Amino acid sequence: MKKLVLFAWLLAPVAGVAYHYGPGQDRLRDDEAFAAVKQAQELAKEARETAAAEGDAAARSLWAQAEQAYAEALAALPNDRVAEARTLRLEQAKAQMFVSQLPEARRTLEGLVEELAADASADPKLLDEARDALANAQYYTTWLMRLEGAPREEWEPEIEASRQNYKLVAEHASDAEKRAVAAENVESSIRLARMDLKDLQGLPLPSQ
Repeated sequence: MKKLVLFAWLLAPVAGVAYHYGPGQDRLRDDEAFAAVKQAQELAKEARETAAAEGDAAARSLWAQAEQAYAEALAALPNDRVAEARTLRLEQAKAQMFVSQLPEARRTLEGLVEELAADASADPKLLDEARDALANAQYYTTWLMRLEGAPREEWEPEIEASRQNYKLVAEHASDAEKRAVAAENVESSIRLARMDLKDLQGLPLPSQ
């Protein structure tokens, strides 16, 4: 009996090591991801509040921290957590738009929208949110292209893509308020395409 107890006692550290390098690693990654997500959400909330009170420039450093936290959360998330990863990619892309990473955000959002649209099991609300964010990215890209003097044949497809995405969001919006906002965004994209460059140059870059 004493030998059996001693044997079990000697095996305890081995079991602990096995858990640490097996299920324990998944739990550890989950904990790390949860902590990073929580931090990112808090930073994003603070950034939005700061931007509302003091302007986008004042919130820039907070958005940069939030973007980094979302990146860390994605790195810590287990590979099989596909739905959670998609949500994190969307939120990271949103943060990137506030820290001069618009091209990166746009590429991420294009891939995410394509991925979600091709997956019948994907959350349709997440697809709508990703499509809306992509439309925003395309809208701001058009604005910048026009200010930089790009010819119409280069920026027109961009704003048309934005308009089409806003239109899809409006068609699939779950409530009247969201439909109204999306419809207003459709009109904004049309105005941007029609606006004279001199008039555009006299306007401040819209908040993202």
